[in-house]
Amino acid sequence: MAAFIGAAACGALRSCRHRQLLSVGRGLFSGARCLVAEGETHFGFQNVSETEKGEKVYHVFESVAKKYDIMNDSMSLGIHRLWKDILLHQMNPYPGTQLLDVAGGTGDIAFRFINYVRSQWEHQIKQKLKSHQNLSWEEISKSYQEEELKLPGGSQVVVCDINKEMVKVGKQKAQHLGYSEGLSWVVGNAEELPFNDNKFDVYTIAFGIRNVTHIDQALQEAYRVLKPGGRFLCLEFSQVNNPLISRLYDLYSFQVIPVLGEIIAGDWKSYQYLVESIQRFPAQDEFKAMVEDAGFLKVEYRNLTSGIVAIHSGFKL
Repeated sequence: MAAFIGAAACGALRSCRHRQLLSVGRGLFSGARCLVAEGETHFGFQNVSETEKGEKVYHVFESVAKKYDIMNDSMSLGIHRLWKDILLHQMNPYPGTQLLDVAGGTGDIAFRFINYVRSQWEHQIKQKLKSHQNLSWEEISKSYQEEELKLPGGSQVVVCDINKEMVKVGKQKAQHLGYSEGLSWVVGNAEELPFNDNKFDVYTIAFGIRNVTHIDQALQEAYRVLKPGGRFLCLEFSQVNNPLISRLYDLYSFQVIPVLGEIIAGDWKSYQYLVESIQRFPAQDEFKAMVEDAGFLKVEYRNLTSGIVAIHSGFKL
């Protein structure tokens, strides 16, 4: 009898251990499936989960939003303004253009777009008035006043940024500078744009795509929302093609920019990440191939300042 009880107890113990092992195994398998499903990516030079990267990038731009424009001027010695002007001239938008500016929180590209289109429209008005030499001063003045409050030809720029603080700063800046007509703001993710297919004539993203977790997905979304014949334009830091300038640039990036971030914005870590993210971004030809893989044709890039930045262009044809 005692032997029977002992055997039964041993059997129950083995069964209990078996169930425990199965439970642990299922837990490990479930955890492994979660890791595989989520995947790993980089945040600067760190390897992190995809979810963690999204949270960290959000925190970076939430932290730097109020000092973002000042830091851009300080880090680039103001050259970023020239790069953005070149981007607009390469775009060469016409009155009536529908622009989507992604990761454009503080409005730099949007405001330039509005100024550029208005300048073209004013030129057209001047040409029109030249053909009507007999108009009175009142008629000429009225002609200008009718057009100055609206974007000509129904032009529209939508600024889409995932970070609420960046959008908040952009809206305040727009109000201060007097931009309102033809301008709207949307909080949205570049990887899941909240817009219908075939909606925009031009898609721009300036110094933003390297912060996206899935760059290929963001490029596919850009393709989706563009109209047939629409243009993709990306201004981004790239690979310097001059060895001497490259060494000086790396020295400046790692030794000076984080210090400026600490002095001006009180945030060393965020600007250390921004420098590291530049280093991790694909070189010009590699990114060009990614744009082509998303479906764009006539893809090319233009190096600026020895390749410190590049403008990538492609068309949905």
